[in-house]
Amino acid sequence: MKWNVGTKIAVGFVIVLIIFLIVGAVAYRSVVRQSETASAVTHSYAVESELTQLLASLQDAETGQRGYLITGTDSYLAPYTAALPQIEQHRAELARLAADNPDQLAHLDALGPLITQKLSELQETIDVRRAKDFAAAQAIVMTNRGKNAMDAIRGVLQEMRTEEEDILKVRAAAREADARDTSWTILIGTLLAAFAAAVAGAIITRAIAVPLKSLTGVAERITLGDLSVNADVGGGRRDEIGVLAQAFERMRRSLRTLADAAERVAAGDLRASVQAQSPNDQLGNSFVRMTDNLRRQIGDMVEAAAVLGSASSEIVASTSQLASGASQSAAAVTETTATVEEVRQTAQLASQKARAVADTAQKSAQIAQSGRKSTADVIAGMERIRTQMEAIAETMVRLSEQGQTIGQIIATVEDLAAQSNLLAVNAAIEAAKAGEQGKGFGVVAQEVKSLAEQSRQATDRVRTILGDIQKATTAAAMATEQGGKAVEAGGRHTETAGESIGTLAASVNEAAQAATQIAASSQQQLVGMDQVAVAMENIKVTGTQNMASARQLENAARNINELGQRLKQLAETYRV
Repeated sequence: MKWNVGTKIAVGFVIVLIIFLIVGAVAYRSVVRQSETASAVTHSYAVESELTQLLASLQDAETGQRGYLITGTDSYLAPYTAALPQIEQHRAELARLAADNPDQLAHLDALGPLITQKLSELQETIDVRRAKDFAAAQAIVMTNRGKNAMDAIRGVLQEMRTEEEDILKVRAAAREADARDTSWTILIGTLLAAFAAAVAGAIITRAIAVPLKSLTGVAERITLGDLSVNADVGGGRRDEIGVLAQAFERMRRSLRTLADAAERVAAGDLRASVQAQSPNDQLGNSFVRMTDNLRRQIGDMVEAAAVLGSASSEIVASTSQLASGASQSAAAVTETTATVEEVRQTAQLASQKARAVADTAQKSAQIAQSGRKSTADVIAGMERIRTQMEAIAETMVRLSEQGQTIGQIIATVEDLAAQSNLLAVNAAIEAAKAGEQGKGFGVVAQEVKSLAEQSRQATDRVRTILGDIQKATTAAAMATEQGGKAVEAGGRHTETAGESIGTLAASVNEAAQAATQIAASSQQQLVGMDQVAVAMENIKVTGTQNMASARQLENAARNINELGQRLKQLAETYRV
């Protein structure tokens, strides 16, 4: 039975998956059993705990009964009273826990009358002691009826505890056995899965990796151009690897056919023909079109070579005549160019002299214009200075008036300081009259007097400073007035100089315009001579280029003639 690659891989993975499922199921069953065992252990521990608490409650009840028996005080009955509901609660919980264990239920049935007997003995003793008959109550205790019932209860509880311990041992042994079986199952299952995976991997490697490695080597050799390799490495297989190997072999044969045809074309035999593998065979179809195009182009090239040979002979004769005429024209143009160059140099010298005169006149005009502008700027600056001096004078007047106002304020402050001083003296006198109660007021009067003295001293300093400011203001006003007069005189002299500079600038401008016109005329003459010289030079260069072109054309015609002959010979080597 022949399986394909996908089937082989799927079978291998299914086997490994089945093994892992079996191992997982066994592990799950073991976990479930472990969980059940843990629940049983918890149940057994709960039963033992209830047995212990039931015995402790009975002992608490017995302790309360003995305390009341000895003391006769009701407070000692608290343990007994608290133990009664606990005993019933523990009995009910034990009955619930032992519901699925008949043996334990039997023990509970035997335990019930014993607990009832013990509790009745305790209650009887308490009732007798409550009647103030200590001897009768003690006689009941001495009968050992309660002690025997308690010993029987302890025996039954011990049997129930022993039975739970036996159950725990059995379940622990079962748990250990399950754990051991599960461990072996997981170990063996894992080894089987690893073995199955290794076998599947080896089979897949031999069935897939090895043939693919061989095909990769074949592909690399074909990529390097080696078409002699055998690509049929499938060994007759019918799966995907075999189909791929057959496809590689068909590709190699197709490339081999194209290579053979290309070798024949390279040898000059265009009669080689190639059949395309299919309409989608781009390489085969392209090769067929290439050979057809080469046949057609070689035929056209043979015809063109014959036409080119005859035409090139005619071109050679014509270019020889053209080269001779171009040499004669170049000699005549060279003589004319030399004459024009001499005339151009003379005109250039005259133009340079005229341009120098025009530049000098233009600079003089610019200097005169700058002087005229500077004079106007000086006049405007003098006017601005005069305006500013008038503003300064007005400011000085206002400053003097404000100084007088400040003097009045200072006088007012002095009067205020004198009155404050007088007020302080009166306050001190009144404080002295007030005696002890006026001491605080006297301190205030002293402070007011001190402040009045400070105000007077500050007023004196301000008056001194104000006097200095008034003196400086008066001096500044006088200096401002003298500066205004000097500025006015300077303005008149500047206007006179500006008029003289304006007259000089007009004369210089007329001279500059005349020199500029002379330079322009000389420049136009020089430009005309330059144009003539350039034209003659271009004619000379063109003649030289025509002569060189004629010679190149003659050489090219000869080369074309030789190329036509060689092309004709080359075309004859192909067999169409």
